[in-house]
Amino acid sequence: MNNLLHIIKYNLKIIFGNRFVYFLGASFIFYLLITGIALFSDNEIGVEDIYYQLIFPGILLMFFPTVFGIQNDEDARILEILFGIPNYRYKVWLVRLAIIFVMVFVIVSILALFNNFLLVALPIFEMGAQLMVVLLLFGSLGFLFSTMVKNGNGTAVVMVIVGLVLWFFHGTMGQSKWNVFLNPFAPPQNISETLYQTMLFQNRLIVITVSVVAILWGLINLQRREKFIK
Repeated sequence: MNNLLHIIKYNLKIIFGNRFVYFLGASFIFYLLITGIALFSDNEIGVEDIYYQLIFPGILLMFFPTVFGIQNDEDARILEILFGIPNYRYKVWLVRLAIIFVMVFVIVSILALFNNFLLVALPIFEMGAQLMVVLLLFGSLGFLFSTMVKNGNGTAVVMVIVGLVLWFFHGTMGQSKWNVFLNPFAPPQNISETLYQTMLFQNRLIVITVSVVAILWGLINLQRREKFIK
């Protein structure tokens, strides 16, 4: 247990670096801004509104550690160690991704808990779990593109474009199983609850499958040692 804690602590230093505090602060500022607007608004706030309110702070939290992961390794000068030991890099990055996902889930769930007291009663664990499905996709894509671009700033540009494209399709797809931002707390009125739950299950299955493929693809890209160590 002591060794495990040391491993987690060490990886947290590499994952988040000195710049993560800015992304953490930006996500909280964004959360406070949206929550403040909702508190002083005359409109009725529902659980479905909280889902969209929390998804963007979650993306900001997921953005830095996955997009800048390889660049942080390069800045810390440990790329040679990671790629010098066979299969070690896979174990390291899988552990890091697990740490990132758990930490983002905890923070998002805490924000959901705040909203439960400030705005409207909501299922905190279910909200966190549903949000993590989408955040898992963005984290996995961030990791994948970081292994392709091999530069944090370049990967950030790619992820911003991907996010904007997915949000554009969100407006055109509406209540479709192919919509990444499908809101599980806002079932449409024109279809039955059973049909919607089936569509939601298919949507989540698609998103998780794409996320797993992205992680595996990224791990395969790590085999090209010469692409990362110059």
